[in-house]
Amino acid sequence: MAMPPSPYDFLPRVASFTVTSDDVTDGRTLPNAQVSGIMGAGGEDVSPHLSWSGFPEGTRSFAVTCLDPDAPTASGFWHWSVCDIPVEVTELAADAGNGSGLPEGAVTLRNDAGSNRYIGAAPPAGHGPHRYFFVVHAVDVPSLGIDSSGSPAFLGFNLFSHSLGRAIVTPVYEQK
Repeated sequence: MAMPPSPYDFLPRVASFTVTSDDVTDGRTLPNAQVSGIMGAGGEDVSPHLSWSGFPEGTRSFAVTCLDPDAPTASGFWHWSVCDIPVEVTELAADAGNGSGLPEGAVTLRNDAGSNRYIGAAPPAGHGPHRYFFVVHAVDVPSLGIDSSGSPAFLGFNLFSHSLGRAIVTPVYEQK
């Protein structure tokens, strides 16, 4: 079975830049730390370390998102969404997604499990491999004006008209 296209292929093209991680790698299986314990997959719900560089001139802030487009829903499953990360911040430590490791002013939105934090991978057993798109978005305004009650879809709607660039790393995970 062929892998479906990236959901980002359907958005307007923007500049690309570089994201690296000490924890996750394109095409490689997520470590147990990035798998969900909250949703019963036996993991730790620790957001990965992310570091980025080479973003476009005019960037005024960043947003970080994690989407599983392969979830058995019509809209995928949002694991993590943070916006209004100050432009001088170009790295998030592992477990920043619990909220305590984020810079002042950053806003964590609720994930599709209903909490304002990172929640790890937990695809249905036997559903096959799922892709986890960890995306750093370069944003043209210092704040998108979204509060913590906002949804990741609403953030995406705002990013549609405010993204200057994207950096993507896409690990995978499967429960047998």
